[in-house]
Amino acid sequence: MKEPAGQTLAALVREMLPGTSWSRARDLCSSGRVLVNGEVETDPARRMAAGEGIELRLAGPARRQEPVPREAIVHLDADVVVVRKPAGLLTVPFTRDDRDTLLALTRVAVRRLEAAKGTPPNPTLRAVQRLDKETSGLVVFARNVKAQRVLQEQFGEHDVTRRYLAIVHGAAKDASYDTLLVPDRGDGLRGSWNGRGEPPAAGKQAATHVKVEKRLAGATLVSCELETGRQHQIRIHLAEAGNPLVGETVYIRDWRGPLLPAPRLMLHAAVLGFVHPRSGRPLQFEDPPPPDFAAVLERLLR
Repeated sequence: MKEPAGQTLAALVREMLPGTSWSRARDLCSSGRVLVNGEVETDPARRMAAGEGIELRLAGPARRQEPVPREAIVHLDADVVVVRKPAGLLTVPFTRDDRDTLLALTRVAVRRLEAAKGTPPNPTLRAVQRLDKETSGLVVFARNVKAQRVLQEQFGEHDVTRRYLAIVHGAAKDASYDTLLVPDRGDGLRGSWNGRGEPPAAGKQAATHVKVEKRLAGATLVSCELETGRQHQIRIHLAEAGNPLVGETVYIRDWRGPLLPAPRLMLHAAVLGFVHPRSGRPLQFEDPPPPDFAAVLERLLR
């Protein structure tokens, strides 16, 4: 059935199943029983676009995510795996029920690749970083404890290159932001400390360098280089500067202009660079934006 634009997937599930609780609606989404345009959609907060169709499959086993395709694995050796994360997929599980994560699906893909080559399988993957569910782009996993420790030290000491592409509302400017991020800036949202009184113990430094790449119709394409890797720091810094991301659903409270439509958060981890934990060799990888990002960019080109 075709559904009106703007509503969340969970809200539509509740309309289709009268009497369904919010938690049940979210569970139906996350368990793979809701399809949008014939494809499994597991994000209950995903907002429908005009003309999209939704389908519920309550009987039979839930459809599961397929392992990441071979072309999504950018680099693979005995110590690290670099993989392209699609939007809409958790990097690592947050609860015991989160099975279809990038970590789990990459593990399966690596096992199959090594089996095909006759290499002794090593299915171990260890998290080093994470991207938000709706963010696409490059992620590195470690394949042993030593590699994980070395990479975590690089991330902790800000020795890793991380460059993102983002499409934001309005006319953004070249700028650097260095703030203390706190769990509640005073209105219930994560954000920057207001500078009054003593710095909060929960505050964590977050530094983001923003560069304008292209002016768009009512928006700007920017690149963001991170010194730190705090939760939501790009989204927060840009929103507090008056330029929330296109597709943003959380950090938009201060935005007074029209919200440009997008299928998801327009944020892509385009460049990832680090020193190999065994060889000491610098590695850097680049990933162009995926089709959904490119389509929004094309639509907004002046």
